[in-house]
Amino acid sequence: MNIHEYQAKDILSTYDVPVPRGRVAVTAEQVERKAKMMGGHCVVKAQIYAGGRGKAGGIQVAHHPEQAREIAKEMFAKRMVTPQTGPEGLKVRRILVEEQIEVGREYYVSIALDRESSRYCLIASAEGGVDIEEVAEHSPEKIHKLLIDPYTGLRSYQARKIALAIGLKGAVAEDCVQFMLNLYRCCIEKDCSQVEINPMVVTKSDWLLALDAKIIFDDNAVFRHWEYHEMQDFSQMDPLEISAAKFDLAYIKLGGDIGCMVNGAGLAMATLDVLKESGGEPANFLDVGGGATQEKVAEAFRIILQDTDVKAIFVNIFGGIMRCDVIANGIIEAAGDSGCTLPIVVRMDGSKVEEGKKLLAESGLNVQTADFLGEGAQLIVAMLKEAEAAEEAE
Repeated sequence: MNIHEYQAKDILSTYDVPVPRGRVAVTAEQVERKAKMMGGHCVVKAQIYAGGRGKAGGIQVAHHPEQAREIAKEMFAKRMVTPQTGPEGLKVRRILVEEQIEVGREYYVSIALDRESSRYCLIASAEGGVDIEEVAEHSPEKIHKLLIDPYTGLRSYQARKIALAIGLKGAVAEDCVQFMLNLYRCCIEKDCSQVEINPMVVTKSDWLLALDAKIIFDDNAVFRHWEYHEMQDFSQMDPLEISAAKFDLAYIKLGGDIGCMVNGAGLAMATLDVLKESGGEPANFLDVGGGATQEKVAEAFRIILQDTDVKAIFVNIFGGIMRCDVIANGIIEAAGDSGCTLPIVVRMDGSKVEEGKKLLAESGLNVQTADFLGEGAQLIVAMLKEAEAAEEAE
């Protein structure tokens, strides 16, 4: 679960992580008033659920309140496009007005979950203020990592070793030690999957500050923090992802034209891979889970159909806990309600598989069934090409 920069800084400040003074605004007039409160000279920062704002004009310096207002008008008027938003961009609905800091040096610090070791990993680099992926690709030796033992937690001597490795010395290095320890405490207590500070800066007066901040909460732990639901900005989320979340469906929009419905994250990833190998382009990742009901399957199918980019649908289900006849009825219900004529391939296996195939065969839908994953992927790609060829012929 993502939150905005200003929200992340509010949380970090409660953990004694130093951040610049700032106030959030939702109109250009509010931005002007906040800029006056900052003394006129300030930084205007668009708040969106994506990185790369600086290169997209989402972070600008204003030298007086009127200039801040004009910058805000431009930001509110357009969708911000960054490498992380895709070509459609995201609408700016909030702006953070922040004091301008005289930066001496920039660093990168983050704590993130390492999936391979199932531990938090402290990552730091003297190359702050740029994409860490670029540093990792071109100068991997400049990135310092430390896996944190969950039993002992992050220790002062470990944080000090990292601080010295990125070139900090003396009192600033000791400040950085406390900075990292506070970040770790935030990760643990707030159930974060990542806390990223890029850049962490040392000012010309030798103060340490989190100039930018990003926090991602672990979705699996949100139930322990009811306040997180109020922090979500639904305007930054895909409407289909919002609908899917209401029914406890894992949905991610992708860029292709073949809608996918699968049960189980591992099977879903395999399905996307095989579909790509067969020449298809997945339109989404959609996992209905292991014990979905007919209603849940039907809703998942409706969500796929709401995506106007979808031209064909591939269903890959292993009916272990789920019965294949229940899956078939859910598909038939949703497709019938919407009058779906798109090509559909259903690969099912498991409990009541023959009953499920019979229901689909008698449904009147443009549907074929397959016994194997590779066979099903090739079949849906072929049906899509036939449909496109027929459409062009008309």
